[in-house]
Amino acid sequence: MRDAYHEELDSIGYKLVEMTRLVRSAMARATTALLDADVRLAEEVISGDKLVNKLDLEIEETVFDLMARQQPVAGDLRTLITSLRMSADLERMGDLAAHLAKTARRRHPESCVPAELQAIVLEMGQIAERLVAKAGSVIASQDVAMGLELEGDDDAMDRLHRKLFDLLLSPKWTHGVEKAVDITLAGRYFERFADHAVHVAGDVVYLVTGQRPEDIIDEIA
Repeated sequence: MRDAYHEELDSIGYKLVEMTRLVRSAMARATTALLDADVRLAEEVISGDKLVNKLDLEIEETVFDLMARQQPVAGDLRTLITSLRMSADLERMGDLAAHLAKTARRRHPESCVPAELQAIVLEMGQIAERLVAKAGSVIASQDVAMGLELEGDDDAMDRLHRKLFDLLLSPKWTHGVEKAVDITLAGRYFERFADHAVHVAGDVVYLVTGQRPEDIIDEIA
């Protein structure tokens, strides 16, 4: 009975890692769809979000079932609660990639990203991919040191987000209100995607140590 219980616990971890893989792929394709006005890719991202939602629901059902049947305490209970939090973050990341794809679809056949912003948007997408890939590695390995790194890794996204706003607010902006709104929302989606990846890694740190990442960082400092 206990072996089956721990197999179910392990299955939650496997599904969380799979969710990181799916949302990373979704972000990569959504970024390309946004830059290239690729409506086929956009549709793939939008329809593919159903699988992320399905895994989120499966994890939720497994967690509630185990809590009802096994009445876990201590470490196992913490595992279940943090798994719910991570799953919710990853599900939201899938939604954010889908929002980017919907923006690309809405503006098709034109790209909503002006030529002078393409490099910034591409880099934001690449950083988002790296962050969620690293979060997946943290889930799989439960590597606390790696988990603590994501907060610093996210600084690059924040810098690009600020740079994007500076360009939008510049007197040299000549692309009108509609494109400005699209870029503002896209920048926010990238930035929030990165924040959720940091939250996921932070939950792994809490799962392993019982401490929030900021408390550990303060102790080290």
